[in-house]
Amino acid sequence: MGKSFLQSKEWLNFQKSLGRKIFQIGSIGIIKHNLPLGKSYLYSPRANPNKDFNFINKVKEIAKQENAIFFKLEPENKIDLEKFGFRKSHNIQPIKTIILDIAKSEQELLNQMHYKTRYNIGLAEKKGIKIKKDKKLFEEFRRLIQETTKRDKFSPHAKEYYQKMLEISGVELFVAEYQDKIIAANIVVFYPSPLAKGEGQAIYLHGASDYEHRNLMAPHLLQWEQIKEAKRRGCTEYDFWGIDEQKWSGVTRFKKGFGGKEFIYPGAFDLIFQPIWYSIYKIARRVF
Repeated sequence: MGKSFLQSKEWLNFQKSLGRKIFQIGSIGIIKHNLPLGKSYLYSPRANPNKDFNFINKVKEIAKQENAIFFKLEPENKIDLEKFGFRKSHNIQPIKTIILDIAKSEQELLNQMHYKTRYNIGLAEKKGIKIKKDKKLFEEFRRLIQETTKRDKFSPHAKEYYQKMLEISGVELFVAEYQDKIIAANIVVFYPSPLAKGEGQAIYLHGASDYEHRNLMAPHLLQWEQIKEAKRRGCTEYDFWGIDEQKWSGVTRFKKGFGGKEFIYPGAFDLIFQPIWYSIYKIARRVF
């Protein structure tokens, strides 16, 4: 895998559009998250310091300037952060994912799927599910994401978050339609550019579906059409973006059905600048 889209100029500009302050130290992008009482923390997702940790001194300067309690770093590759004063912490991004090699032919991809996944794709086609790509159907996605998050008991992002995300070049909204009704919708990122021939990656970032029509297997066909679109755009990898057998057993089983290889990131590490406030922050996270 190359540089993560979470470190791209487009993603950092997206964070800026949400009102967050952005800092760039060499190749490492850092996002400031505001906290109550004038405090904040600094965050760098999927960064790759390349074993050059001189940037930490600059981070400390920024932290002092921004009244940051800590700096959270989620490295893309395994590195020894403890020797620089970091300590293991809670993750923001998923620590495990499945990466599908889509340089293979469509038939090879179908052959490596679980037989039930293949069957469900065919079933959705037979039932007349239609797949299309249209950002104008955002309100349908929002309706489905609200339904899905309520059903699965997790909190969605604000409406503005998804809207602004869809303004990023290379971010698309795919929907599955049945009898003129949208019954599933996904947001997919194509990176490093919409037409990165031979080196691109597609990331399935957000998904939602209608429980009433679950027997039509629309999400299976939706994923398959997204994978084919990624191939057409020259992508060589398809990232299912997050699995967890304990927390998301059903979603994990669904994603594993497409094949691919499991990838585990090192996780998150915090460099603490204000120990007392850090303890208060951790307690507040547990309570709220």
